[in-house]
Amino acid sequence: MKNKFKSLLDSAGMKSVISSLLCIVAGILVGWIVLLILALTSDKIPISDAFRGLGIILAGPFASGGLRNIAFVLGDMFFESAPLLLTGLSVAIAFKTGLFNIGAPGQYLMGAMGSVIVALSIPTTPKNAFWVWLLALVVGMLCGMIWGLIPGIFKAFLNVNEVIVCIMSNWIAANIVSWVFANNKQFINTAGGKTAYTLPTTANGVSTPKLGLDKLFPGSNIDIGIFIAVLIAVGIFILMNKTTLGYELKACGHNKNAAKYAGMNEKRNIMLSMAIAGGLAAIGASLYYLNGGAELAWNTYGKLPDNGFNGIPVALLASNNPIGVIFSSIFLRFIDKGGYNLAGFTAYNEYVSDLIIAVIIYFAGFSKLIKDMISRRKVKQAEVVAPDDGEKETKKEEEDK
Repeated sequence: MKNKFKSLLDSAGMKSVISSLLCIVAGILVGWIVLLILALTSDKIPISDAFRGLGIILAGPFASGGLRNIAFVLGDMFFESAPLLLTGLSVAIAFKTGLFNIGAPGQYLMGAMGSVIVALSIPTTPKNAFWVWLLALVVGMLCGMIWGLIPGIFKAFLNVNEVIVCIMSNWIAANIVSWVFANNKQFINTAGGKTAYTLPTTANGVSTPKLGLDKLFPGSNIDIGIFIAVLIAVGIFILMNKTTLGYELKACGHNKNAAKYAGMNEKRNIMLSMAIAGGLAAIGASLYYLNGGAELAWNTYGKLPDNGFNGIPVALLASNNPIGVIFSSIFLRFIDKGGYNLAGFTAYNEYVSDLIIAVIIYFAGFSKLIKDMISRRKVKQAEVVAPDDGEKETKKEEEDK
C-alpha cells in the first residue's frame, strides 16, 4: 500500500496536480496581499474587508446570497465554463503536438459565425429544431477546423511559424465576420434600437437542449453544453493517450524529425493537430451562441473574443492535460463569479478578482519549473537513500574486514 502511494506521488500526473495547486495557492496569497495593501492605503476600505473579500472570492457563486441567487450564478458559471473549457482544450492539444495555437480567437469567431447563420437561416419547426441545432453545431465546428487548418498548412509545407499565421488569421476572421453580418441585415437584432448584436437563435426556434437544468438553476442560461464539453475533453484524453493517432501527434510534438524517421507523416500530423484545435475552439463558440440566451457581437473587427485568449491560461494551469482542463476552466469561472460579489458586499471593485486570476495565471507559467524542481528533489532523495553499487561494494568490503 505504501509503495502504491509512493508511486502515485512520483507519477507525472500527480506532479502536474501538485504544481498547479501550488500556483493557485501562490496566486491567492499574492492576491490577498494586494487586497490588504489596498485596504491599508485607502480610507474607504476597512482592513477587515481584506479578509472578508478573500473569503467572498474563494466562495465563488456561494457568496451570492440566498439559495435562488446561488443557483442562478452557479448555472451561469457552468454555462460560461463550456466555451472556456473547449478553447483550453484547443490550446492544450496544440501544445501536446509542439504547436502554439494562439489562433483560437479567430477559430472561435468563425465557429460562431457558421453556427449562428445556419441556426437563423433554416426554417424551423418543433419537430426539426434539434436537427437544425445539430447541423448548426457541426457547421460551426467545420468552419473552425478549416480556419485552424490554414496555419497548419503554412507550418507543415512552408515551415512558417504558426504564431505569426495565427495572429494574422485572427484579425482576418474578425473582419470576415464583421463583413458577413454587415451585408446580411436579416441576422441583426434591431429590437429596442439595438444594432450591435445578432438575433438570438431562439428567434428561429433553435436552442441548445436544457433537459430540465433551467429548473434546477432557475433564471440562468445553463444547458447541456457543459456536459458536451466534458465528454469532448474525455474523448480528447482517450485520443491522445490510448490511440495510435494520439501517439503520433505527441511524437511529432516531441521531435518532428525523429517522428518522420520512424515513418510517421509529420506534415499530416501538424495539419491534423491544428484542424482539431480549430474545431474545438469553434465548438465552444457554437455551444455558447446556440444557447439562445446569448447574442453575438458581430462587429468584431476592433476586438477579438476574450474566450479565445483565455484558453491559454486554462491549458497552462492544467499542464495541457485534457482532464485537468475541465477543472481549471471551472475553477477560473468560479473565482470570476466570486469577484462579482466583491462590489456588493465590500468596498472593493469587482475587478480585483481579475487581478487574482491574472496572478494565478502568471504563476501557472512556472508550473513546468515547479514540476522539474519536484522531480530533481525526488532524484536527490533517491540518491541519498540508495547509494550506487560502488559504494555498496566498498561498505561490504569494510564489513568483511
